[in-house]
Amino acid sequence: MARFTPFFFIFFLSLLLFLSPAFSTNSEGNALHALRSRLSDPTNVLQSWDPTLVNPCTWFHVTCDSNNHVIRLDLGNSNVSGTLGPELGQLKHLQYLELYRNDIGGQIPEELGNLKNLVSMDMYDNKFEGRIPKSFAKLKSLRFLRLNNNKLTGSIPRELTTLTGLKVFDVSSNDLCGTIPVDGPFSSFPMESFDNNRLNGPELKGLVPYDFGC
Repeated sequence: MARFTPFFFIFFLSLLLFLSPAFSTNSEGNALHALRSRLSDPTNVLQSWDPTLVNPCTWFHVTCDSNNHVIRLDLGNSNVSGTLGPELGQLKHLQYLELYRNDIGGQIPEELGNLKNLVSMDMYDNKFEGRIPKSFAKLKSLRFLRLNNNKLTGSIPRELTTLTGLKVFDVSSNDLCGTIPVDGPFSSFPMESFDNNRLNGPELKGLVPYDFGC
């Protein structure tokens, strides 16, 4: 009869734990816990975000689908401050990112362009700075993009004109410069969506560069 060493049993048990979904590392939970570590939360709205749980679907302000994938993050008007990190780009199934009316600053991570199922991104009334990421052009499911009332600078990326499904786009009350795109969905956005910036009006193709005045 074959004899098995204790090392074999330890190895076999470790393999079972590694392959089991219940014990596997949850990348979405890790991403959200990384977000929590970046945020100051004086009113404890993130108190339920326990990284020891198998997945984050029982956490407050997090919604999952039937497959336990995170599809919605609702932290609007939650009195949190801090910054966002690249880990948010791991929420591959996310459809709604609601971070409006907080005190979140820093640059918007390019990795948010990896959220290809995203339908709505509401990050207005914060303190985001830097440029609007060109990577947002990869968000082909995006319908609503509200970045108004922040401290964003630079020009509006012309790559965003390829988002044919975009219905609402608001970047008013920032510090954007250059001209306003006129192609794709931008042909139908009201001028109020661009108010209170340093923008020089609609793009005049062939006459001045799109980033004229930046």
